[in-house]
Amino acid sequence: MEKWLMGVDLGGTTTKLAFISLYGEIKHKWEIPTDTSNSGKNITTNIAKAIDAKLEELGEPKSRLLGIGMGAPGPVNMINGAIYEAVNLGWKDYPLKDLLEMETGLPAIIDNDANLAALGEMWKGAGNGAKDLICVTLGTGVGGGIIANGHLLHGISGAAGEIGHITVVTENGAPCNCGKKGCLETVASATGIVRQAMSAIKGNNHSSLAKKLSRNGFITAKDVFDSAKDEDHLAKEVLDKVAYYLGFALSNLANALNPEKIVIGGGVSKAGDALLIPVKKYFEELTFPRVRKSTELAIATLGNDAGVIGAGWLVKTNFGD
Repeated sequence: MEKWLMGVDLGGTTTKLAFISLYGEIKHKWEIPTDTSNSGKNITTNIAKAIDAKLEELGEPKSRLLGIGMGAPGPVNMINGAIYEAVNLGWKDYPLKDLLEMETGLPAIIDNDANLAALGEMWKGAGNGAKDLICVTLGTGVGGGIIANGHLLHGISGAAGEIGHITVVTENGAPCNCGKKGCLETVASATGIVRQAMSAIKGNNHSSLAKKLSRNGFITAKDVFDSAKDEDHLAKEVLDKVAYYLGFALSNLANALNPEKIVIGGGVSKAGDALLIPVKKYFEELTFPRVRKSTELAIATLGNDAGVIGAGWLVKTNFGD
């Protein structure tokens, strides 16, 4: 009987679960709501119940599962699998690995969710097996994972790969949730793109983007990309800034790490070439020549599956033969 890998990607709203083959193929995938009540104390119990229910539905024994890998928001203590802090879940020094093992009866391994997305893209996505890879996820915030010689970098306190908190705006930077100002997250996340567009609209009520705001009462990052595609001058200016700041941050990372690939994922990456081409332009202008020639930028290909596949990779490499 071929063993399956259990992958879990914990989000603030939903938790993605998947049974994955030893070759990285998703056999079964489903979601459950993330119960953040009572400081998230029901989360591990709900995951265990969901796994048992799915196994019963499929007529499969629990012995088929090699182990469980899980991506969680926030920095992870790699010694004991505890979460240092996950603000949205109400966790602080939370013994996630111990609780997950107790509830599921499976050996467990925990890592940061953005790190697992990087592993997923390395194994089965745009990374295409690259052993030196940086993955940056542009969503509500900006996350990142760094893989060197096939291994995730965690740093001394589990905070390596916090790409979203590289300072890119040194004067009059917007406040970030981390407490600093001018972080990459404040300008290259979906919320950062909208914030900049809203600010630009105040000085230009005649753009098509301003008309969208007036008509709908709000705008999204997709609206900004769509307006830029329709040659809206204001939207193009906003996205040029986004591309510059992202290219600037990635060039400095590349100069330090010389990765084979930099993969851009998250909801904002759905813009595809409209994002990638201008980011590449600034990246090439700002990067050391030898690094520029050897590092490829690409859009992530796994979408929402990256986290669970990365979790599966952890199980395979830590609990496999």
